[in-house]
Amino acid sequence: MKQPHIYCNNQDVNPCVILPGDPERVGRIASFLTKTKEIAYNREFRTINGFYEGIPVTVTSTGIGGASMAIALEELIQCGGRYFIRTGSAGACQSGIAIGDLIISSGSVREDGASRMYAPEGFPAVADSEMLQLAVEFCRQSNFTYHVGITRSHDSFYIDDEAERMALWQKMQVLASDMETSALYVIAALRGVKAVSILNNVVLYQGDLKEGISEYVDQAGSADTGEKREIEIALKTLKAIVSQK
Repeated sequence: MKQPHIYCNNQDVNPCVILPGDPERVGRIASFLTKTKEIAYNREFRTINGFYEGIPVTVTSTGIGGASMAIALEELIQCGGRYFIRTGSAGACQSGIAIGDLIISSGSVREDGASRMYAPEGFPAVADSEMLQLAVEFCRQSNFTYHVGITRSHDSFYIDDEAERMALWQKMQVLASDMETSALYVIAALRGVKAVSILNNVVLYQGDLKEGISEYVDQAGSADTGEKREIEIALKTLKAIVSQK
């Protein structure tokens, strides 16, 4: 039976899954794969299958926010997904992070609502250690500029005290903000699957949020390079993790 939101069944989903947010990014990831096939497209959830150096890979977009991530992840797990890498965008919380730099989230501050529906606030949202180490090593081998550490997931860009919150997390050495990593990490831990989040920085710390996101949507400059790099690292990590089994 097909899942009600992603419209996939257990014949449609491979163990290795890449999770971009934007459905348009699914098509751009397809250019890194061979023998691609579109499986389903419902609402924000677009799914394709393909191969990376002989490894079957599923790509499913999760839309915006933790609630949408939770729906996609739960249904993908029901269909057989086991290794998940989020290839998303983020806004820097530190001044030393440039546009297009990769941010590998070792853990996430749970300022979102979705993860709190699953576990109390004291439950950690952390990456799978093996996948984290592989992603870091491939960034190093590729000579990509990257940062590893704690990120923050939230539910809105437009809250009244966003600047004050960002200043707090900047002092606490949080690297960047996104909207989905906390939900990914908490649900993955509860369901016994592996996950890591690789983020492409698209907004400078204290930069113009709307301008940064608009330029990324238009596929401009360094943000475009960062997206290609996070996809490359995600695919190498997935191949390595399954080759070790």
